[in-house]
Amino acid sequence: MLKSLYTRLALGLFVLLIAVGLVYTVVSTLSLRDYYASVNQELNRDLARNLVSDRNLVDEGQLDQSALKELFTLYMTINPSIEIYLLDKEGKILAYSADPEKIKRNSVSLEPIHKLLDDMAAYPVLGDDPRSHDRQKVFSVTPVPSAQDIDGYLYVVLRGEEYDSVEMMAREGHFITMSAWAMGASLLFGLIAGLAAFRLLTRRLTRLTRIVEQFERGEATDGERLRWADERSRSHDEIDYLGMTFDHMADRIAQQIEQLREKDTLRRRLVAQVSHDLRTPLASMQGYVESLRMKRDRLSPDEQARFLDIALQEGRRLAHLVDELFELAALEAREKQPRLEPFAPAELIHDVAQKHGPEAARKAIDLKVTGDPALPMVVGDLGMTERVLDNLIRNALEYSPENAEVELHLAKVEDGLKVTVNDSGPGIAEQDLPHVFDPLYRADNRETPGHAGLGLAIARRIMDMQGGRIRVANRSEGGAAFEITLPFHRAAPAGG
Repeated sequence: MLKSLYTRLALGLFVLLIAVGLVYTVVSTLSLRDYYASVNQELNRDLARNLVSDRNLVDEGQLDQSALKELFTLYMTINPSIEIYLLDKEGKILAYSADPEKIKRNSVSLEPIHKLLDDMAAYPVLGDDPRSHDRQKVFSVTPVPSAQDIDGYLYVVLRGEEYDSVEMMAREGHFITMSAWAMGASLLFGLIAGLAAFRLLTRRLTRLTRIVEQFERGEATDGERLRWADERSRSHDEIDYLGMTFDHMADRIAQQIEQLREKDTLRRRLVAQVSHDLRTPLASMQGYVESLRMKRDRLSPDEQARFLDIALQEGRRLAHLVDELFELAALEAREKQPRLEPFAPAELIHDVAQKHGPEAARKAIDLKVTGDPALPMVVGDLGMTERVLDNLIRNALEYSPENAEVELHLAKVEDGLKVTVNDSGPGIAEQDLPHVFDPLYRADNRETPGHAGLGLAIARRIMDMQGGRIRVANRSEGGAAFEITLPFHRAAPAGG
């Protein structure tokens, strides 16, 4: 139970409120004591002077001892809340109205007396209590017989022993009871209000925790995360930011999981297609070799040569497919990185076209290069770019009929050089266009024998690694057009 954030916050709030209540009690008690002392001293600041004046304690410039004694007796009876002391000029106690057995001091300090006489508004000023060695109380004082002729002081303690007893009883009774009820009610109200506030604050956090747990178990849905995003629009605090971050993270994880599933599907399909494409030439080669071995005595030399040629052709086809698999795997694993450098595109295009000239001549295909030959330098890997062009030209020659035309067109576009390989073949079905660069993709209506190959997948990977791109489209006059684009080389400024 204590592991819950709400429970910990509630426990922390309870402890905090208890501490605040105790501090408040101590501070209020001390402040109330000082306040009552100040009020008592301010209300009775002229009490000592009035006693001297009203009771005629001074007669012809001398203190009347009999009147003073009568005053002591009177106030001990009718007003036990004050205690009256007669002091000499040194602060020594000469006479008093208190119980003699309770007097602990022979003198009091004159420093607070002088302080109050100098500033009658300095509240509270505490003086020595003759009934204690360390206690101090508020007082009223006046010089006798007069301020001009000081023989001593009439020192009146405003809260006497009996007043302290009554006050202590009241404090321990009614005051403590009221304070306890007030503090208890305040703590209870603060606790309820705090718990309600914490519930409001942690409700969304609890819900987010539940969503995270469901997502961890694979139970959270996109709809539930969207409901959290809708609720987030009502406030903008840290919990909302956490919820928004979780939404983005969950979406990204879902996308990555979907991509992994797609890649796994492609991998399975690739393995199946590769197995089929490897098995076909291998079975053909094995069949012709076994036939040659079993029927060698009955086959003519021309038939034996034909069987060997077919087996050799299938072996080369198998080796080419294996090489393509290794090449694509190296590109996907980034084991093979392009070495970007500037080169002249027209020179490369003419060299590649010349290399495929004999193959085009065998099919009576006109392989030509058109466009602007004076193009600026481009940036790319020379060998990889040649590999892409080889593949595109080989496909164009393969799918174009005899006496047709294959064109390599160079053009300058806004973002670099565009090389277009136009063939005269049957074109590509619209539903197959988005998949022609997938490894070993084979159209459902394909009638051409042989495997689909990995050349176009390798070409796309090479162009992506070089910062270029490759696209395909059907030509309006028939055939397909493959386009590759490479960025132009930007020479460093002179003197840089």
